[in-house]
Amino acid sequence: MKLQPFTRLFSIAALAVVAAVMTAPAAMACGGCGCSAKKEKPAGPSGDIVETAASAGVFNTLLAAAEAAGLVETLQSEGPLTVLAPTDAAFAKLPEGTVESLLEPENKDQLVAILTYHVVPGKVDSAAALEAGTATTVQGGELTFSVESHGDHDHAQVNGVNIIKTDIETTNGMIHVIDAVLLPAE
Repeated sequence: MKLQPFTRLFSIAALAVVAAVMTAPAAMACGGCGCSAKKEKPAGPSGDIVETAASAGVFNTLLAAAEAAGLVETLQSEGPLTVLAPTDAAFAKLPEGTVESLLEPENKDQLVAILTYHVVPGKVDSAAALEAGTATTVQGGELTFSVESHGDHDHAQVNGVNIIKTDIETTNGMIHVIDAVLLPAE
């Protein structure tokens, strides 16, 4: 099965979105871009990546995908890991049937590749990611971090996808929430 390029925004971003939603009070939205213009400092980690994502309630698709791919234990490991987590809304942007197809056992290798493309070894906060400019994922692909200006503020992007919440600490790493699913190059 060959996926469209925009489906690469898939798995790790979902974890980041959950943590962002959990820690963000009423964040101001950027004028039309949908980013969160307000950066909140979370109180501190209360769970691992999976626990943090599950408690947010907006990463159900990401967590189901991690379960189908056999990656839950990895995301609960000591780490540290940094996850670019797409929310359920990010997964909903994929073409109809894409998520369901990826969850089928015969597509497990492709699902693992997409999900691990959303994970970077180590604990990488937003400042370090932007300073470095790139990061190598667990899948082996490269991510490119940049800043886009929106008039009165700037916000971070990864591979052109908005990072809507940054620096959500977990006991085993960091989550950054993204608004689309990232797909590795084929």
